[in-house]
Amino acid sequence: MTPADLSLTVQHAVRRAVDDGALRVDVPPRVKVERARPGGTGEYASSVALSLARPAGRSALDVAGVLKERLQGAPGILAVDITGPGFLNFTLRSDAGADLVRAVCGAGSAYGHGDALAGTSVRFADATESRAQIVTEVVLRLLRSQGADARLGGSERIHVRPASYLPQELGVDAARWSLLRAAPSDRALDGPPLLVQHERNSLFRVRYAHARVRRLLVNATQLGFTPSYDTDIHVPELLGVLGDHPVVLLAAARHRAPDRVARHLEATADALLAFQHTVLPLGDEKPSAAHRSRLALAEAAGTVLAGGLSLLGISAPDQI
Repeated sequence: MTPADLSLTVQHAVRRAVDDGALRVDVPPRVKVERARPGGTGEYASSVALSLARPAGRSALDVAGVLKERLQGAPGILAVDITGPGFLNFTLRSDAGADLVRAVCGAGSAYGHGDALAGTSVRFADATESRAQIVTEVVLRLLRSQGADARLGGSERIHVRPASYLPQELGVDAARWSLLRAAPSDRALDGPPLLVQHERNSLFRVRYAHARVRRLLVNATQLGFTPSYDTDIHVPELLGVLGDHPVVLLAAARHRAPDRVARHLEATADALLAFQHTVLPLGDEKPSAAHRSRLALAEAAGTVLAGGLSLLGISAPDQI
């Protein structure tokens, strides 16, 4: 279950509570779900009960109790707990990781795309400054990935700190990363360090992580095994960033902030690179079910990296 799936599940629980008269509120168009914070339980949490308490004329704890009744036993959810003034906390099933990997690999580069902004019309003004042009182009792509009707020919402008686009000196990928990795209002990254193949180079880490996944898949084929999407594996940090991908894309579209995607790709790359040494058998070790599930998880990470880079207009090489 992805955070987007969980958000829809909670939204449906609110709708059922309204339909059967347990709550008298308007069903929110979207329910925010985020990773549980210190003091919470499980993997994810939602403050929806607190936001519905006033319009419902009831305490947040009462609203949370109503929703908990309709969420227990939902597909993918192992347990629902209420903490603090009325936060809903979710513990996912032990096989939720396999569900997430199947969702990512099944959707491919479209993983994280959705219709949350369907019916939204956005018209940007034509930008003349080079960085503004690049940022506007990517924001248009992000908005469309979330179902918005977004195009040029209007008056909305994205305010950026001017910077030169230098594909001749840096190459297209490094030139775009230098403009997109920093927040639009911040100074663009220095270009020359982005050409150095070093772990301090964020662009190199992201592209190298993708290339590493492609190599793992080739090596696994040579060893005679392929990914398995049915066996669960618990790697919280990597599964967490993969599950966050749809939320990041939607937030980046809403806030006109491609840098959020770039930072998320860095987090995904770092989690993958910390995990990748466990994917292939070592020495005379035979491939096992664990290796096949780890390979599937690595493939999912590569899918997210490739899809995110594509949205930024940056290539995802198979080898570096």
